[in-house]
Order: sequence, then C-alpha cells, then structure tokens
Amino acid sequence: MTLPDPMTLPTRRDCPFDPPEEYAQLRAERPMSRLRLPGGRVGWLVTRYEDARAALADPRTSPPLIQVTPATELPLPEEELDVPPGVFSALDPPEQSRYRRQVSRYFTRKRCREIQPRLEQIIDEQLTGMIEHGAPADLVEWFAQPIPARVIAEMLGLPERERPDYQSWILAMLSLDTAEEPLREARDGLYGGLAELVRDRRARPGDDILSDLLRGATPLTDEEVVGIGALLLIAGLETTANMLGLGAFTLLQHPGQLAALQADESLFDTAVEELLRYLTIVQFGLTRTAREDLEVAGQKVRAGETLIISLASANRDPAVYTAPNRLDLGRGQAPHLAFGHGVHQCLGAQLARMEMKLAFGALLRRLPRLRLAVPAEQVPTAGEDKVFYGVHSLPVAW
Repeated sequence: MTLPDPMTLPTRRDCPFDPPEEYAQLRAERPMSRLRLPGGRVGWLVTRYEDARAALADPRTSPPLIQVTPATELPLPEEELDVPPGVFSALDPPEQSRYRRQVSRYFTRKRCREIQPRLEQIIDEQLTGMIEHGAPADLVEWFAQPIPARVIAEMLGLPERERPDYQSWILAMLSLDTAEEPLREARDGLYGGLAELVRDRRARPGDDILSDLLRGATPLTDEEVVGIGALLLIAGLETTANMLGLGAFTLLQHPGQLAALQADESLFDTAVEELLRYLTIVQFGLTRTAREDLEVAGQKVRAGETLIISLASANRDPAVYTAPNRLDLGRGQAPHLAFGHGVHQCLGAQLARMEMKLAFGALLRRLPRLRLAVPAEQVPTAGEDKVFYGVHSLPVAW
C-alpha cells in the first residue's frame, strides 16, 4: 500500500493478536514517519525497536500528562496542564525520582515474593468461584479483572465495600467512549474517594501503601499520596487484567503452544515474556514531547514536537526477533518494550509478571480442558474504544 504523509495513527487490526499491518511497512520503508495528531498538528511516529528504545531513554524527551489516542487532542506545549501532585509518570527527574524512590520499594522482587501466598489465595478463590458458577463463564469477569483488582486494592488498603466503585471509575476513565460528564464524575469519584481514604489513614494508619507513604521518612502531603494512589490503581488494575484476558484468548487459539506449556511448567517464565511481547497492550504507543532539538532514526525532531513511540510495532521488529509474528513460548528471554524503557519504565513490572505466571499456571492446572464457549470471531476485542488493548469478555467452558 502507499503510505500517506503525514500518517494517521494505525488502529485497524485484521487479526486480534497482531498490531495494524501498516506497522510492518513503516518499519521497512519509513521507520520515522510524520504523524497527523488529533486536532490537526503533526508529530512523529517511531516504529523500530532500537529507535523506540533510544527515544524512550533520551533525557531530552518527556512524558506529557495526556497520552495520545485516536480520540485525544494534546494541548499545545504552552497550554500543557499542571501535573497533579504525586502523578510522577508525567514528571522528569529529579522530581520524578523523588516519588519513584519512595514507591518502588513496594514492587521489588522481594516484596512480590512476600505477597505471593496471598496472590495464590486470591487466584484460587476466583477460579473456585468460576467453577462453582459453572460453564459457560466469562473469564474476564471471574478471572482477568478481579485478580489484579483485588491485589492492588489490598496493597493500597481500599475498603472492600468501596472497591467496585473504584473499578467502575477507572474503567470509565480508560474507555474512549465515556462522555464528558460521566468522565468528570469518574475522575471526581476516584480522586474524592482517595482523598477521603487518605485523610482517614492519616488519622488511623493501617498496614498498606497509603499509610506507609503518609508516615514515611520523607514527608508527603495528602494530595501527593492521593495522586500516587490514583496512578497505582490505574496502572495496577487494567493493564494486567487485559494481559490475562487477551493472553488466555491467545493461548486457546494456539493449541500447540498451549499443549507445550501444559506439558512443561518450566516454560512459564519465558511464556510470560513472550505473551508480553506478542500482545503489547499499549496499543496507541507512548507519547513523548521533545524538550529540545534531537535526532531519532536520522530525522530532526524540534523542541516542542510530539513523538508517538509504538511499542506494539517495536516488539514485532524482525531486526530483533526471528519470525516476530509467530507466538513462540519457548523463544527465551528476548528483550521487549512492553513495560516501556528508561526512567519511566513501568514500576509494577515484577508484580505483573508474577500475577501472570501464577494466574495462568493455576488456570491451566485446574482447568486443563479449558476452551472457548463461542467462535473466536465472536470474542469482542477493544479496538479504538479503550486505552489498553484486550478483550471485553471471554466466554469459556471446560
């Protein structure tokens, strides 16, 4: 096909597991492409692995508060919104580092091992509930959504009776179909609920992240802790949920790979990495703003211009992966950018990996005959209606 110049952001998928086909042509012919952004401005689309990795690590690029989606118009640089206190994902060092250092200790390998028994219990409870409900059942409703939601809610100390409200608010905020008024209500609900909880934890601390941050050695304001809590909730709930739902769909559609995984549990570590690479759920890429002039893939990027770095395209780059469009659970520890790269790499990567490994392991052990309960083409996927790619539901039987 002839690629337009400037491009519009590719979004249409011919296969539910593959990124839009334009990315292969872009990598081969125009790896750094001019991109028409929502609202009419022109930025850049980065599609190759090495270029994406370099751009994410370049200290001259910064993440804006708002990420580009097909429905999102970025403000002009001089109109950029102030970053709410504590939302360190939209800050650069040293401000970002101050927050990240305090939060990162809750997501280390050591801390993940400490919470592993509770995670295994949550997974077992969810699978038991689904089995008792009987087939067919929606794997998203019983398995993919509640497991990471319960984990992050307990880590933050959210009252159990209020957790469904937080989940509905976050889903509304991450849906690109949410109208303006419901979106405002969801934001107000999330931040208002966390503000009330933080005030309570200030007076009556518990054994949770919010309480720990409030009484930490480096003082944080209530507003900062609210911002951190909102960021951790959004990142910890919907991302892993989409990987669990979409990952299960993928395994069920690749029976040879599924059988190999069931026969050899030592494959689970590499299987998780391969699923992360193959199913990169950050479907619209990561947005960066050039704070000064720089060069990416031989192209001059001027200060103030926007870069959209396609993780999905980078993770299918044939210069890095043999047969990149083939799911290969035994591929080995191939590098990937599913969690981003550089100082803004996903803080919860180790927790997400552990959740995936334990959840898929338990699912396949307890339901070895798991199968789709509907034809694959009837499984509803998230196209341009969600920030993260995944499945809206996954009817299964066993």
